[in-house]
This record gives sequence, structure tokens and C-alpha cells, in this order.
Amino acid sequence: MTTAAELFIRCLENEGVQTIFGIPGEENLNVMDALRDSSIQFITVRHEQGAAFMADVHGRLTGKAGVCLATLGPGATNLVTGFADANMDRAPVVAIAGQGATTRMHKESHQVLDLVNLFEPISKLSREILEPEIIPELVRKAFKDAQAEKPGGAFISFPENIAAMSVDETALPPLKVQSPVAPAAPADKVRQAAAIIDAAKFPLIMAGNGVVRSHASDALVAFAEQLNIPVAQTFMAKGCIPFSHPLSLGSVGLQAHDYVACGFDRADVVICVGFDMVEYHPHSWHPNKDKKIIHIDQTYAEVDAHYILEAGVLGDIASSLQGIAAEAKKVHAGKTDNLKGIIEDELDDFAEDSSYPLKPQKILYDTRQVMADDDILISDVGAHKMWIARLFRCEKPNTCIISNGFASMGIGVPGAISAKMTYPDRNVLTITGDAGFMMNSQEIETAMRYQIAIVIMIWNDSAYGLIKWHQQRRFGRTGNISFTNPDFVKYAESFGAKGYRVESADALLPTLQQALADNTVVIVDVPVDYSENMKLTEKLGKLVCPI
Repeated sequence: MTTAAELFIRCLENEGVQTIFGIPGEENLNVMDALRDSSIQFITVRHEQGAAFMADVHGRLTGKAGVCLATLGPGATNLVTGFADANMDRAPVVAIAGQGATTRMHKESHQVLDLVNLFEPISKLSREILEPEIIPELVRKAFKDAQAEKPGGAFISFPENIAAMSVDETALPPLKVQSPVAPAAPADKVRQAAAIIDAAKFPLIMAGNGVVRSHASDALVAFAEQLNIPVAQTFMAKGCIPFSHPLSLGSVGLQAHDYVACGFDRADVVICVGFDMVEYHPHSWHPNKDKKIIHIDQTYAEVDAHYILEAGVLGDIASSLQGIAAEAKKVHAGKTDNLKGIIEDELDDFAEDSSYPLKPQKILYDTRQVMADDDILISDVGAHKMWIARLFRCEKPNTCIISNGFASMGIGVPGAISAKMTYPDRNVLTITGDAGFMMNSQEIETAMRYQIAIVIMIWNDSAYGLIKWHQQRRFGRTGNISFTNPDFVKYAESFGAKGYRVESADALLPTLQQALADNTVVIVDVPVDYSENMKLTEKLGKLVCPI
């Protein structure tokens, strides 16, 4: 006989779990005790939201469910933001929360909430363990649902009295196929898509996060090259075709008519590959409903008046692209130089910019210089995210992580910790605003305690910069967006980390080089000139497409 908590941990081990992020509490004492004899490493964090974000980024980078743990009540509710981010950003996560004993759940009771119903709207699966015998099946189901396309969150509530019970069960046999291959698309659908593409005058590919999740980036590039069709990427698909590739148009999703939008204006057929609608609503790129849409994905298209399909090709994305390319007969014009070149020049023009505070373009130019192609940039959410999505030159998938489904502030620091744990041999840098940084800056202590070396670049403007930008665009004035910041260098040093303040434009590059070489947690405080936000808005407002 064993306890239900011990069985639960054996089941997690059986699913390949190596790390759990979380905080211990009274109602998960039995689980925490069982972990002492487990191969699973428990990462004790400083806030449950940080634990959820760490699990979120782990799931996104690996395709295997990240796991986070909290106690009942406030511990569980603190998981919600990071868990919802993972679910909407299509990252597999299994969240576990302790719960009060089943003997007191029928009445008003200290810290007890109906956690299953709380998590139900933001998860793929939300269940409570009401009998210890169901643990093997429920754990398997949670991981299966979380990791199945489209992935997301699974939540398990574990009452404390159930966890302490004895049980005569064992974990289910390990899965022989951890990542089953999606079936091939029907041949008639493949031929239909190829015929539509052959008949197109100006086809355009929009690659979404599903390309990254299904490891279909190489197939996408080969498809684009064979048919000579330009590719736009959503924020979360950055790198699925290298920025430097001549058919890459850059990122789409900025809520303005950017140069890449000119490609959509011209297109008569849009080939959506692994497209998650939550990232960039079709009414933004298909307002007149006048284009033919081909949907290539493992799952059905979302219903939307601006996303009516001419053809839906459901199946393994890579094999679908290969099949369509084999059937298609026309090589298209594929002109992108007059669009792509404009964005490239826009960044290069700021390489030697000496303005201070620093312009976003200059910061991103220097950041790219110090990072290898497979190093990882984690973007927090704010005005800086829009500049990163638009201008950061990403060459490989999953090397520029942007939350753009739920788009929650505060993901930067915990996300960087998780990324460095996942890929310890790569440099990991997070770019965060001063507002987003302070939401989870306490996790610096976690990184220091576990000796996880990350660089935290803070774009410092003492304001909610993105909201200021929106206020300026809509009303021509701002309000209630300013605050004061601590001395970020001293703040870093108070944790035993290192801190640098960039005092001039030409100091940024050597400071970043030093920060990466320091091999510890480093804060780089960069005063940013966000007057460039409105300059960009005005520029795009006057944009006349060159094609």
C-alpha cells in the first residue's frame, strides 16, 4: 500500500516530469513530502504566478507540459494569470492545487473555493481527485489533453484528505509514443489547395504558432521556396522562416497598417499555416472578405465571418505542405524586396544612433549583435513587445518568445528563468518594461538561489508605455500612466545580482556583452525614448504601399 500523494508523484514521474515549479502549503503537505523521495526537482518560487509562467514557457519551448503547484485558495488563484496565458498561447501546462478536505467542501470553510469551476473556463481540462483510485487515469488524461493539439492547460485539484489516504494502485504503463504523428491530410483537399494556389495571382503565406509547435518550420521554408511565395509570421511564429530569408516579410500583428500589411493588401489568396486566430484577428488583415483563404493545420478553423475558407487541409502540417507543393505547378513572382528592405533599412539606420535616452531601434540593433541565432529572447508585454515583434531579427523558431494570445505582463523574468533551465547552454535575455518587471521581479531571488544566469534588460520610461501610446493615438493626451521606479542597479545588488545602468547610446553594446559574460543574474537598466512610438504611428498613418 502507498499513499495517494505518493501514487500521484509516481504518476508524474511516469509522464516524464522532471521539474515542478511552485510553493508549498498546508493542503499540499503530503505531495511535498512524497516529492522528497522523487527524481522530480521542485523549484520553490516566490509567487505562484511566477511558477505558472515558468511552466508556461517550459511547455512552449519543449512541447511537454510544464508543471506548477500551489496550495488551495489564494495559492491557487495566484496561478490563474500564468495558467490562462499558457492556455490561450497554446502552451501545454498541468497545474496542481491542494484543496481542503472533502469533509468541509460542502459548506463555508476557511480558504475553500470551487477551484474546478474557477479553472474550467481557462483550461482544456479541470478536475478534482475525489477517490485515490482514479489518480493514474486522471494524471494521464491531464497530460494527454494538455499536450494534444492545440495544447493548453489542465488543472487538477487534490483535496488534502484524499492525498493522505492509502491506495493499492500503480501508475499506468508509460506511453510508448509520447508525440503521436498527426494523420496526413486527405488527398482531395491537398489537390484542391494546390489548384487554388496555381490560380492565384499574388498568394501570400501567413505562418502561425502551429508551425513552431508541429516542428514544421523546415517544411514551410521548403514550400515557400518551391512555389516562390512570400511568408508573413505572427508574433508567436517568429523564426519559423529566418528573418534574413528573401521570402520573409517579417511579423504581422501590429495594430496599424505596417509594410507587411501591404503584402496582404495585394494578396488574392492567403495561405494560413498553423494560424491561431487569437493572435491576429482576421478582420485586421481581411476586412473586405475578398480573399480566398486556405487553412492548413492539424485542427479545424475557428468560425469567423472574416475567415471563410476556400479550402481546409487538416492533417500533419509538414506533410500537407509537402503534398501541396508536389501537386502545385506554378512558380509565383514572390516579390518581397521592396517591402522587406524597408524594414531592414529602418533598423540599420539606427545602428550608429547616439541619441539618449536610447531609441527602441538602436536597442534592438545592439541586442541582436550580442546574441547568437539560437540564444533566446523572452519578451515581456508592453510597448517594447511591439518593437521586438516588428524589428527583432529572429532566425530560428522558439528563440524569440512573445506572449500574444493572452498577452500578460509579468512573464519576462520567470519566463527567462524557465528558458535558461530548459536550455542551460544558451544565453537567455528578457526585455521587459519597468512596469512588467516589477510585477514578478521577486523571482530574481529564485534565479540567484538556483544559480540560473539570465540577463534582464529593462526599458525604463517610468510609465505604462503601451497604454500611453494608445492614449496618444486615440485622444491626443495621456493620463494616469506615470510612476516612479527604484534604483534598478541597487535593486539587483540587494539580491546579490549585478546591475548596470546604460548612460549613453555607445555604452549599450559593451554593457550587454559584459552582462552575458558575468554568468549570473544581471539587470541592465536602459532609459528608452518612447517618442518613437508616435513617430511610428504617424509614419504608418501616411504609408502608401510601394506595390
